Amino acid sequence: MTPTETLATLATGLLDGTVKIVDCTAPLGPDTPLLKLPPELADDTPKIEIHKISEYGDRGPFWAWNWLKLGEHSGTHYDAPHHWITGKDYPDGSTDTIDPQNFVAPANVIDCSAEAAENPDFLLTADGVKAWEAEHGEIKEGEWVLMRTDWDQYNGSEEAFLNADETGPHTPGPSVDCIEYLMSKKALGWGTQCIGTDAGAAGGFEPPFPAHNLLHLNNRYGLASLTNLDKLPPKGAILITAPLKIVKGTGSPIRALALVAG
Repeated sequence: MTPTETLATLATGLLDGTVKIVDCTAPLGPDTPLLKLPPELADDTPKIEIHKISEYGDRGPFWAWNWLKLGEHSGTHYDAPHHWITGKDYPDGSTDTIDPQNFVAPANVIDCSAEAAENPDFLLTADGVKAWEAEHGEIKEGEWVLMRTDWDQYNGSEEAFLNADETGPHTPGPSVDCIEYLMSKKALGWGTQCIGTDAGAAGGFEPPFPAHNLLHLNNRYGLASLTNLDKLPPKGAILITAPLKIVKGTGSPIRALALVAG
């Protein structure tokens, strides 16, 4: 099949419903849970604000529109390499310079929902990824790896979504050797259903925050606050994750969409 024929088949599938679109995005608004930073490090991202400019009235009789106040890493979002010190020197490491070829790619979905339900501090390890590959097939260069935990069920409550106590946040994520292994395979990036790409306890790892540290060291990308990964197959989905083309952007809210066989 030629590339033209492949695209024609995809177009037909989108029109006749044999290719479905799964929305992997959480609603973005004033109630969207946002990451909390230690006060000695930096100010938190401010709450999202939506301000009405006009709505079919005296200030605009025929139109409605709003202006927004939000952080780059709010809601379902994309982490670019410039988000982390390890990726700061890549000339193609900001949202306006990344090759758009990287915004559409196959997705591998590793189901850790049972483990996360039993233990909110669950870590997916390299051995866990290898066991998944033995069952479902190899993760290939240029593909996304997504950790399904069904954590999106808590997205409506910031307290439940962050799941923090006096010892810190308790959310599942990757171990250091998990990200090291994925980088050795040249995966395109790593995505989670939690508020960030790292586990809640990742500040105490060595290196700390390995998803951020190692992904961006390798000029790779992160996705956070994904939803509906339970509607994706382990293999076979195509993920669309285009960030806003923010000048020197370190990340962006996105509308993450997956193409799946109907």
